[in-house]
Amino acid sequence: MIVALIVGTLLAVGALAFVLQPLFVDNPRPLEQKPRLPELPDEASAIAALREIEFDRATGKLSETDYAQLKARYTREAVLEMRREEQMPETPLPSDDEIEAAVSAYRAKLAACPDCGPRPESDATFCSNCGRFLRETCGACGQRVVEPDARFCINCGSRLA
Repeated sequence: MIVALIVGTLLAVGALAFVLQPLFVDNPRPLEQKPRLPELPDEASAIAALREIEFDRATGKLSETDYAQLKARYTREAVLEMRREEQMPETPLPSDDEIEAAVSAYRAKLAACPDCGPRPESDATFCSNCGRFLRETCGACGQRVVEPDARFCINCGSRLA
């Protein structure tokens, strides 16, 4: 019991020293006096940043000098962004025939049930709706499976799934 009391006291004193250490030890790094300017994320536009700093100034979060500095920077970036957009060629939209071909190619990859149609699972062995065997042939002997509810191959007796 005394050992537990001593260990608990040492842990408490250690935790207290750890928490109070910043108050008694000088920080070797001085705090920055100048606020850092916010950086634009890659996907954010300079126009959105201009709106944001306008709102920050209106709510009093941004001083007039910081606002002027940021406004000049983001205005330059917005102009460059708009010029880049003007120079980029527009990519044409795919035609209806191309879209239909892509949909048909996707559906061809899916397993299809003769009764229920294409299944959403690309690797389906049985139809998730009616339970019918979806593969055309037995995996062991290659015999064609024609029975809709077959669970075993008629030719070799191996399990179909």
